[in-house]
Amino acid sequence: MSDFAAPAAGPARERFPAHAPVLAGRPLVPGVRLADTSRFGDDTWLLKHAQTQRHQETIVINFAPLPAPFRRTAKELAFLLLRGDVPPGLKPVRSVASVRKYVTGLNAVFTWLEERGVRAVAAVTPGDVEAFTAHVAGLRVTHDTREARHRALRLLWLFRSEIGDPLTFDPAAAAADRAPGAPSRAAGRGGRENATSRIPEQVHAPLLVWAMRWIDDFSEDVLAAYEEWQRLDQWTKRSRKRRGQQPIGRARVIPSVTAVLERYRAEGRPLPGWKGEANLSHLAREARVQRATLSEGHPSAKLVRQAAAELGVADDTYLRTPMAGLLDGAPWRGPVPYEGLGRLTRLLQTACYITIAFLSGLRDSEVKHLKRGCVQVWRDETGRIVRRRLHGRAFKGEADHNGADATWVISAPAQRAVDILERLQPARQKYLFALLPSSPGYTAQRGLNEARTTKTTNADLQEFRDWINTYCRGADRDDAIPLVNGRQWRVTTSQFRRTLAWFIARRPGGVIAGALQYRHLRVQMFEGYAGTSDSGFRDEVESEEAIARGEKLGDLITSDEFHRLTGPAAAEAESRLAEFERHVQFQGKVINDAKRLQRHMARHDPHIYPGRYVTCVHNPDRALCRRDDGQTGPSLPDCQPLRCRNVALSAENTDHLRAALEAHDRELARADQLAPFVRHRIQTRRQELADFLTETAVTGPDTKTESP
Repeated sequence: MSDFAAPAAGPARERFPAHAPVLAGRPLVPGVRLADTSRFGDDTWLLKHAQTQRHQETIVINFAPLPAPFRRTAKELAFLLLRGDVPPGLKPVRSVASVRKYVTGLNAVFTWLEERGVRAVAAVTPGDVEAFTAHVAGLRVTHDTREARHRALRLLWLFRSEIGDPLTFDPAAAAADRAPGAPSRAAGRGGRENATSRIPEQVHAPLLVWAMRWIDDFSEDVLAAYEEWQRLDQWTKRSRKRRGQQPIGRARVIPSVTAVLERYRAEGRPLPGWKGEANLSHLAREARVQRATLSEGHPSAKLVRQAAAELGVADDTYLRTPMAGLLDGAPWRGPVPYEGLGRLTRLLQTACYITIAFLSGLRDSEVKHLKRGCVQVWRDETGRIVRRRLHGRAFKGEADHNGADATWVISAPAQRAVDILERLQPARQKYLFALLPSSPGYTAQRGLNEARTTKTTNADLQEFRDWINTYCRGADRDDAIPLVNGRQWRVTTSQFRRTLAWFIARRPGGVIAGALQYRHLRVQMFEGYAGTSDSGFRDEVESEEAIARGEKLGDLITSDEFHRLTGPAAAEAESRLAEFERHVQFQGKVINDAKRLQRHMARHDPHIYPGRYVTCVHNPDRALCRRDDGQTGPSLPDCQPLRCRNVALSAENTDHLRAALEAHDRELARADQLAPFVRHRIQTRRQELADFLTETAVTGPDTKTESP
């Protein structure tokens, strides 16, 4: 396709035969033959045969709703995108879901054209494009939706040599707000910045705390009740039918029902209830008999009536498993209803998702492809756990549509979450986030479900949030998830990775979910990502770190501390900050747009790294720390602040150093209780710190110092 000159306008030309398979050239799901897939002439294209990621919803493109004059053109474009036959300069579309999005955009364009009275793409004029641009600008839709419609329109020009009814001019030249020759985004979002919101701290903290409670405090109760539920579920009519299992014979009905009722008498328990009556279906499950054998007219019905009169009937059908988990010293809940077990297992699965997603940095697609046995524990010669490795599949950025093997290093809570998921799923189910047997619809999908979709998990996350808030209201607790700007925050799967990057970069002073150390997690995760997968997580963290540094440097520039830096590198720090201020033009205020600040840091980074005790004015030639990972900047874990000539001190740094000096003094006040070696070490460190503070107190921006 070297020639993309505009063809002459004329009647539409048919370019592709009706029998052509639309998924030709695409990798197919194992076991699927190309001959069984959709054809160009079909009005509905079923794309699930090319969906290699297990968590995706079944993707269908239905061309029937598109205006008839443009239907074939939409098919031609979709066919070319699926085949990867794109003009020079455009990247092939990897995801079949993206192709459907393009068709959605085309539908909006074609519907508007039909309403305007335009019956062919080749008949579109620059005036039509200007009107369409104004129309899109006036819609109450997201920026992404507007962009999608403009991209769809431009596809009709970019593919002008390959479709029968092309656009005859570049619409970018006719749109008032789009410059001619502007880079096209028709092949995807391209260089667009990540606009995913991170979970606000006031939402994230209780969400993760409650997820950890479910894993550490509630899970054993739920799993025990789940085992009881599974034993009972085997004798429901649908389960027996699926297994081909027959109920016990008629001769054994009376003895079996009698045994169940005698157990209720021995325990002093009322019979299970349903709408004020004894729940015959549940009693049938317990006795492993057909429900009909307990109905009126059967001998066993009289036995049930007698037991109900003697023991009474409960307000619901409760499982026998007791709830032993405690919350603040009291049981976290009462007995579990049989019908309520499905929701509890779903909430537990969601708690595991939250813990794994947040404490690993995995994308949703990577979490959903975790399988039984995915955790490998590495111990040293003493048996102490050194690393917990999580094995799975990575998809983004991989050349293979089926993904590539990848490994992550995880923490103990994430491993516990995996252990729970392996107990929740049947032994035959290899994917940990498949639909659970206790979930509605499990029987209908016949065990074919391999992973919950992103949409379903997003709904599960909202259900988990709502459960927390309902529970806290009922128990009069103050650790519910608060509103954000007067509204409930909608947590989505894409927010966890971004939030983790933010927390690692900012390293908050407080603790979340039981003394989790983000710095330690950062080191684990950077070591853990496999070389086979370009996860990009390091880049995301360093991007967040750059934003955090930019905010701190902005504070320095607009405060008095800018002119009160001390230490051997104070003069150079002032010079770099002045140059930084000149480029970014703070004009007395800090940039509060994180993405704009990130761009400024990328272009004009002064390589100043504010820390708790020192501010590093990094100069690699005289740095005492050395990096061996090929990255620029200081190695903060290896910082030697009392000896390095790259050190400058802000007033905040000095306050923290003085606080450390006072802490040493308090330790030495009980010197008689310390071992001689320990006392000597503290005295030496205290003297070094005192000398450093004395020296830097007179080493400011106007003091000349020589390089070592």
